[in-house]
Formats: sequence, structure tokens, C-alpha cells
Amino acid sequence: MEDLTESVNNLRAKYREIFKTSAKEIEKRVEELKPEGAGDIFDEYPPKSAGEHWQKSVLKMFDEDICREIYRKWTEILAYRREFSCVGCGTCCRLACSEFSPEELKIKAEHGDNFAAQFLSVFVPYASKEEAGEIYPEYIKMLEKSKEGDVYFYHCPKINDCNRCTDYENRPQICRDFPDNPLSLLPKSCSFYSWRQEVEPVALMLHSMLEIIEYYKEHITLRS
Repeated sequence: MEDLTESVNNLRAKYREIFKTSAKEIEKRVEELKPEGAGDIFDEYPPKSAGEHWQKSVLKMFDEDICREIYRKWTEILAYRREFSCVGCGTCCRLACSEFSPEELKIKAEHGDNFAAQFLSVFVPYASKEEAGEIYPEYIKMLEKSKEGDVYFYHCPKINDCNRCTDYENRPQICRDFPDNPLSLLPKSCSFYSWRQEVEPVALMLHSMLEIIEYYKEHITLRS
């Protein structure tokens, strides 16, 4: 199987380049709205001034133009996913990962988190990381190298030896929708792997634009 660590590193390198391009494009659009004599978009301007109007125009442009386009393209990506179908490799059933422990998921579910509730209705934790590693050793190896925090491993006890769900008709929405993130790490055995590969450049671009816009929103100071 592929070296996932190398794949993740390549993905990060791609994202850095796409992020730079997106940042330049968004900066260009911000500058196009800039009034004469204004300073930086992140400066603090007096109420009702040309500078503050510029900031409000930029925020409006983000919400009514760029974010709508991002949503439209993201919807197209997810719609395209429906052209692919599961072939039953069983990986997603036999190895599910979460940054939350079973106890944390239970608390989230008790507080109304629907995803956590569905997750707990399907998956049970592995007894050890070693047991989980028998399913997808490359993924465990990659996580150990990255060391980006605790990860908990789960599996569905309803999958049989033929990689078929024994309660398929009653499977929850999280199973029906998987994978719903075009940037998820998928093994090549997964039939959605080719979908992910095809849409990855656009998905990375959309993700970078959302991250950049969020930065602008957090740092633009309005006084009125």
C-alpha cells in the first residue's frame, strides 16, 4: 500500500502553494474595493468613514459573493460523489478514528451532538492501538509520525467476514454519507479514492479560501 506519510506531506505541500495563490486572489479583490487614501484593511477607521465603508464592503463581498461561490462548488463536489459507489472493501467499517475518547463522545451526544450520537450507535473502541493497526498499518504509522494529538480507534461490530453490514438497511446517516469530506484520507482499495483524487485540487482551493476569509473576518475591526 502507499506510504501515507509521504501522501500527507505531499498534500500539505500542495495546500501551501494553493493557499498562497488564494491569498493573492482574495487580496486583489479586497484592493479593488479600496477607496483612495485608505490604509490597510485591518486598520481601525472612524465610524462612517470611507475606510470603514471599505471594510463593510469587503465583508459583504465575502458573504454574498465568495462564500456563496464556495458553497456552490462544494455542493457540486458532493453531488459528483454520487456517481461513485461502495465496493465493500470494509476499511471504513473496520477502522474509524476520532480525536474524542468514548467518554467524550458520550458527553457530546448527551448534549445534543447528533454526529457523536450516531457514531456511538455504530462504533465501539478497539482494545488497543496494536489491534487497530492490524487493519490499516500504514495509517497508524502515519499518525505516529505526525503526532498531532491523541487519536482513538473504533470499529463496527456489525460487519461480517465478507465485509458486509449485517444491519445495512438500518445504518445511520454517517454511514450512508461516508466519505463526505473530499480531503479525507482513503486507502486505494476504497472505491471513492478516485473521486477524492479528482476533486482534491478544487477542495484544497475552497478550504484555503475559507481559512483566509476567516482570518480577515477575525482581524477587521469595525467601530460601528
